[in-house]
Amino acid sequence: MCGIVGLHLRTPDLYPRLGELLTGMLCEMGDRGSDSAGVAVYGDPDWSPPGRGCVSVADLGTGVAEDATQVAAAVGTELGGDVDGVAVGASYVLSAEVDSEALLSAVRAAYPQAIIAGFGSDIAVLKGVGHPRALTDGWGLAGARGWQGVGHTRMATESAVTPAGCHPYAVGPEQCMVHNGSFANHATIRRTLRADGVLFDSENDTEVGARFIAKLLAEGRDVESALKELCAVFDGFYTLLVSNRDSFAVVRDAIACKPAVIAETGDWVAMASEYRALAALPGVDQARIWEPEPEVVYAWQR
Repeated sequence: MCGIVGLHLRTPDLYPRLGELLTGMLCEMGDRGSDSAGVAVYGDPDWSPPGRGCVSVADLGTGVAEDATQVAAAVGTELGGDVDGVAVGASYVLSAEVDSEALLSAVRAAYPQAIIAGFGSDIAVLKGVGHPRALTDGWGLAGARGWQGVGHTRMATESAVTPAGCHPYAVGPEQCMVHNGSFANHATIRRTLRADGVLFDSENDTEVGARFIAKLLAEGRDVESALKELCAVFDGFYTLLVSNRDSFAVVRDAIACKPAVIAETGDWVAMASEYRALAALPGVDQARIWEPEPEVVYAWQR
């Protein structure tokens, strides 16, 4: 049992409240999974400055904590240019005036064992082990700004409780996926993806789904057709939320046994595993609220 939340803001007047609203939603799902949590925040100008490539690092893989300035300097040496870095809790968010994939290559060169939490323009991904309330406090999430956020609280069932096993899985540029449920045939699909050259950071079944989607998107598919393909290939019980910097999509398996609720107003679209995570959103009393149908892809564009 895990908890999923997502919030897509349509009005700029609410952008300053993204972190506040996302924090309340995520912590409301804390009893659905209290061993780890994570968020993807789109559009915070301090964490992911506009026009810069960004990389989020959940763990350096060195066994020691380093000052964010030192981390940025080490990556800058590999990049051959200036890199800015901020520490957000135990995570690091790095940015530079280069393509995000060039920055990602420099991070991997400087820290070969690092767990990359996410990369791309306008995205910061934070995840860690611990209760969602403690993690969000440590990140200062309530002060974050932006137009979209995705979150997950985890109750581990099939892989280790480590930063590599936390959601979101943000394995493509600006992409993010969170998942409640389990994929029964993930080992078979992982072997197929590895044979195609796809690399993995964990044994988590969610990572298999995220990399499957990322591969299809890289091949030119849109998110709706990619999610329909996932429904055709993956066995199991699941609710998924997939986002990039401009879109937000939800799908459930054919039986739809994992809970989900969507709410929509003119100012925002939100989803969560349970309604109580939506109850404090502004104007929710006027929202259209429904449970997503099995294998129907619900998607919104910015």
